[in-house]
This record gives sequence, structure tokens and C-alpha cells, in this order.
Amino acid sequence: MPQRFGVTLNQMADIDYPAQIRDLRSTYTSIEQVSEVEKLKEDIEDLSDQAGAPDLWDDPAAGQKITSRLSHAQSKLEKLETLASRIDDLEVLVELAQDEADADSLAEAGKELDSLRAALAQLEITTLLSGEYDDREAVVTIRSGAGGVDAADFAEMLLRMYLRWAERHGYPTAVLDTSYAEEAGLKSATFEVKAPYAFGTLSVEAGTHRLVRISPFDNQGRRQTSFAAVEVIPLIESTDSIEIPDNEIRVDVFRSSGPGGQSVNTTDSAVRLTHIPTGTVVSMQNEKSQLQNRAAAMRVLQSRLLLLKKQEEDATKKAMAGDVKASWGDQMRSYVLHPYQMVKDLRTEHEVGTASAVLDGDLDGFIDAGIRWRADNRNAEV
Repeated sequence: MPQRFGVTLNQMADIDYPAQIRDLRSTYTSIEQVSEVEKLKEDIEDLSDQAGAPDLWDDPAAGQKITSRLSHAQSKLEKLETLASRIDDLEVLVELAQDEADADSLAEAGKELDSLRAALAQLEITTLLSGEYDDREAVVTIRSGAGGVDAADFAEMLLRMYLRWAERHGYPTAVLDTSYAEEAGLKSATFEVKAPYAFGTLSVEAGTHRLVRISPFDNQGRRQTSFAAVEVIPLIESTDSIEIPDNEIRVDVFRSSGPGGQSVNTTDSAVRLTHIPTGTVVSMQNEKSQLQNRAAAMRVLQSRLLLLKKQEEDATKKAMAGDVKASWGDQMRSYVLHPYQMVKDLRTEHEVGTASAVLDGDLDGFIDAGIRWRADNRNAEV
């Protein structure tokens, strides 16, 4: 019996390739239906017309949004069409390999089968982003919690982690505000992720994160536990009806500052907005002018109030239904760097032993597991 790659034809014959390919087609068909391919094509045509308008870049923010949505839609359609073609090619490859008893081709077919399963599972994740604001860009705020200087350092580590994750995916980001701690790290930081579905994707990262390590700030080398909170809100759009009367907002201006309180701006360009009825506070200092910082702060304030409004509506609906169960725990993920390396999500049970890779932006496994976990919980509540 011919044997290559350590696998015999008899062993390969144990794989029911036609049944596996039927499963792939079934999964693909489900994804295709949810993706509404015909509507996707219409959206691409409409966005292409808008992107070709001569005055597109008269409003840079609007132009960026249109081109970003067009790129996302084109990429999604291309993935769907490519996967359909790969499934067809796999079926032909298997038929030829089995007719000719070609072990090399069957081994190649087995690898392609595994690759297609993984690609379909990844694409299936995007179909679960069907929440009201899931298709929005995201505004992420990280705040240090209990743990002193280690918590501030952890907040800075998380900022780097998310920015590296966005960089890996080619998502543009903009840091809107950074408040530095006195000794090291950050009290808080706010940044935007300017990509379609950034909110739906990153919203599963909201919650309390815990770090366990030997503190680099402890001269006795003791183990330290520290915490940081991550908030994710959808970026508002001009069509959102969030009106904030001027008399409900207090505006404070101050000088921007860098690490250690060193002045990086000699004018009062930083802005702090306080929404008096809710006590919501937003600070912005990373733009060059007070006007720019105020506009950015107002955009984030409106986004937070929009989400707050939705949360209040959801809470009312749950109370009417008699369901007061909380969806998220206070602590959702632990990062352990000592005495061993492990990152574990306490909701999904997803864990890896490569903490350094996760902190360098390798988050997809956790995000995908979180999106599936959230979808399962939503379905259970229906």
C-alpha cells in the first residue's frame, strides 16, 4: 500500500470526504444567507458610487467612513466568493485523488479541509455581530483600578495590547486622551478604533481585567495582583438622536500634560466635559486645539449617553420580564505572569499559556470565544 507523509491510503479512506464537503457547504450556505449577499452587492455598488464622488474628501471624516465601509464590504464579499471556489476545488481534488489512488493529493485535500473549516469558523463569527450598534466604530477607555502603580502599569500594558491587536488587523486607531500616573503607567486612556464592526468585536472585552505578576516596582520582589477596567462604547453617527442641552454640560479647560506632569502644551487646550444629570465625565487633550478637543470630547460623551440610554431601556425590558440576572461578572479575564504564564477568560473558559503573545496583541482567540459566548447567552434569553 503506498504511504506518504506517514499516512496510508487506507487511513485516508477512513475520512468520508464527500460527507465532510457536504458539511462545509451546509455551513457556507448558512453564512451566505445571514450575510445577505445580494444586499451586500447592492451596498458595494452604492458605496462605490459615493466613493467616486468628486467632493468625497471635502469632509475627510465622512470620506474615511465611506471608503472604510466599502473596503469592509468588498473584503467580506471576496471572502465569501473565495471560500465557495475553494470548496468546489476541494471536491474536484478529492474525486481525482480517489480515482487515481493518489496519496499526495489526498494529503493535500486533508490539509485544505482543515483550512476551510477554520476559515468558515472565522467568517461565521462575523455573522454573530448582529447587535443594534455592532457595526459601529468603537471608543475604548482603559482605567487603572486597585493595585497602585502596578495597576497603572497594567492599564498601559492593556492600551498597548489593544493598539497592537488593531495594528495586526490594519484597523486605524486614534488615541484621544491619556492621563498619566505619577510614578509609571496610566490612570486612564481613551482611543478610537476606526473600522466597521469594531464595537461589536471589541465590546466583549469590556469588564475588569486582572494581572498577577512579580511587581517590578517592589524592591522585595513580591507577587502583586492589580486590576484595570475596560469600557467599550459605539461611536455615534450624525443620524443618532442624542441631543444634549447646553445647560446640562459643564466645560472645564486646562493644560495638556505628559508623563510625570511635564507640560506638553503651554495653552489651555485640554477640555473636560461633565454631563451634570448623569455625572458622566469625558476629558480630551491629545488634539492640538481646544476646539478639536471639545469636538472629540462631545462625540465620546454622546456615545456614552447613547449606550447608557440603551442600557436603561434593556434594564427596563428585563425588569418587566422578571429577569434581573447580570450578563457580565466584575472580573472577566486573568493574566498570570508568575509563577506560571496563563491568560484565562472566566466567562468562556478560553485560556492559553502564552501570556506574552496575548499582551502583544494576539487576542483573536479570546475575542472569538467571547462573541460566541455572548451569542449563546442572547439565544438562551430569547
